[in-house]
Amino acid sequence: MNKQGILVSFEGIDGAGKSSLVEGICLRLKRPDVLSLREPGGTPVSEMIRELLLDSRNQGILSKTEALLYAAARNQVVEEIIAPALNEGKIVLIDRYIDSTIAYQGYGRGLDISFLEIVNQICTGGLKPDLTLLLDLDPLEGHKRKKKDIPDRLEKEGISFQYRVRDGYLEIARKEAKRVKVLDAVQDRDSLVSKAMEYIQTILD
Repeated sequence: MNKQGILVSFEGIDGAGKSSLVEGICLRLKRPDVLSLREPGGTPVSEMIRELLLDSRNQGILSKTEALLYAAARNQVVEEIIAPALNEGKIVLIDRYIDSTIAYQGYGRGLDISFLEIVNQICTGGLKPDLTLLLDLDPLEGHKRKKKDIPDRLEKEGISFQYRVRDGYLEIARKEAKRVKVLDAVQDRDSLVSKAMEYIQTILD
């Protein structure tokens, strides 16, 4: 698709600090043309799908069904929110996007990567981020950060699942080093925001 704006995605295992980083970047940019979203979510339909996917009571969701539900939520937010915003020249920051499907449903669940890439292509119309910031964190540390939270359905999959997801993310970063930049999520928030802003400023320039 033709676009004038910039799409930046934020990826990482549960507890890596993506939401906090996005919030810090929004504060640092201080621009009216910045739009912050999360996945799944961003539209009423996508938020309803999010509730379904993350509800820990829904243990019977099959892996392929899960991937397609994420794709449905993504398609909704891309067509309804992201594509129009990019066409208007806005900066879109999104907490999770296409790489989450590859990492979680591919490396985590064991679904065929080529199938998931086709699903991503269909649900986004081929829209890829201009920049992806991957917050890398040891799953044990991620678990410590979230131990006071009530775990959602995916968080209940356990540490071994999170390690597979992390490995998947690092493999994506290795294959797409130009797009995906790895940040050490152990750093304090100010340091992370500063490093992330260096990458974002390069795209803006």
